[in-house]
Amino acid sequence: MWIQFGIKDLIDIFLVAVFLHQIYKLMRSSGTIVLFSGVVAFIAVWIVVSKLLSMRLMGAILDQLVGVGVLVLVILFQDEIRRFLFALGSHRGWKIFSRMFRGRHAMAAKEGSYVAPVVLACMNMARKKTGALIVIRREMDLSVYEHTGEMFDADVNARLIENIFFKNSPLHDGALIISDNRIKAAACILPVAQNASLPKDFGLRHRSALGMSLETDALIIVVSEERGKISVARNGKLEANITAEELQQKLA
Repeated sequence: MWIQFGIKDLIDIFLVAVFLHQIYKLMRSSGTIVLFSGVVAFIAVWIVVSKLLSMRLMGAILDQLVGVGVLVLVILFQDEIRRFLFALGSHRGWKIFSRMFRGRHAMAAKEGSYVAPVVLACMNMARKKTGALIVIRREMDLSVYEHTGEMFDADVNARLIENIFFKNSPLHDGALIISDNRIKAAACILPVAQNASLPKDFGLRHRSALGMSLETDALIIVVSEERGKISVARNGKLEANITAEELQQKLA
């Protein structure tokens, strides 16, 4: 008996591979890869016992566990599922149609006008060893995080940013959020990443930046108060000790 293998089967295999790869990246970035590996191992055992070997008693037990397990997985991986769906919906491939109907260059110039003030403020604060935590909104709405701090609406200005993070300022603790080319809030509370692989000299600001990058698609800038260095977190990755030119490229 010949097994017919066509282009549809090839596409099917490719899509499954891409899907599994994306899930693996999400699990690895969030530190739940061991738990995910255990789930995959359980599914493999279930397929062998129930489908291939046709063990009725053991298969019936595993079938019941699988039925309940779907709900358990949704509870365990609710944050990862939310990030996956958001990444799927905010993929740049879906946005190509909207860009056809608006002035791309004019919009890019408007959105990029905050770059120079932010870079200048970060360099000055790094030189003075003033700690800072700045969140740059991209596609995902950050209103939930904005309302954890002091709300206001101001132009992005280097001196204003430095004054906010001045040690005696009442707003220096927490994060500053920039959205739609405006400073929207300060002293905001961000989620903290429980990542044991971070170096010990990285404090709460770095862990908050990494946690925010896991929860949203925002770009987060950290200025270290102890080392006077600049770091950037995005998509669950933290890049430390970057220069002013590198920071400008990442923002632009």
